[in-house]
Amino acid sequence: MRSQQITINGLDVDVVRKRIKNLYLRVESPHGRVRVAAPLFSSDEAVRQAVIGRLAWIQRHRARIAAQPQHREHKFLTGECHNFLGQPFPLRVIEHSGAGQLILRDDTCLEIRVRPKSTTAQRQAIMQRWYRRQLETLIPPLLARWQPVLGVRVAECRIKRMRTKWGTCNIPARRIWLNLELAKRPAACLEYVVVHELVHLLERYHNRRFQSLMDKFLPQWRLRKYELNSLPITD
Repeated sequence: MRSQQITINGLDVDVVRKRIKNLYLRVESPHGRVRVAAPLFSSDEAVRQAVIGRLAWIQRHRARIAAQPQHREHKFLTGECHNFLGQPFPLRVIEHSGAGQLILRDDTCLEIRVRPKSTTAQRQAIMQRWYRRQLETLIPPLLARWQPVLGVRVAECRIKRMRTKWGTCNIPARRIWLNLELAKRPAACLEYVVVHELVHLLERYHNRRFQSLMDKFLPQWRLRKYELNSLPITD
């Protein structure tokens, strides 16, 4: 794998060359950074032409990112809003002497119970454990539904925080990783990522066959992908 930065029409582009067949371009939040993954032996000119051909698309995405509210670090204090399955819930902090826990109270607020003088990091850890438990409940039914439909089976599905990806698939090990942040997104987006990673067991690359399979099994996948990527991975 080789990395470099090139400037194209005044635009700084991060280029990573790796053992892939096709060239992929993305615009990343929160700063609108343009990144290209290109085949190992592709030329700078090939990358340049690919970026120039999608300049209008890049500018639209960068404008959308710029219009988003600026990310603010959560302090995990009463009154803050935290998302769960695409819905914002106000946080209510209750100090007590017992172990930390988080409860979705009557579908109206997230109630976090913490020890007095607990730190922001400790409160965040409580919330992340709760998000993990929710995904551990939500994911198995999705696998049970979709694996027979696609005719595939995973050996293992794990959850972890990822900075740039919603999910990954280790094809030889038949292992799927899903981003913990998916607990904050709508349930339809979680389903899209699960199906996306399962389809990789049928097709490794994001090529026409992959898209055709996604069209077959989840025709509305593009809308779900757009909704999922309309916000930064961390919020």
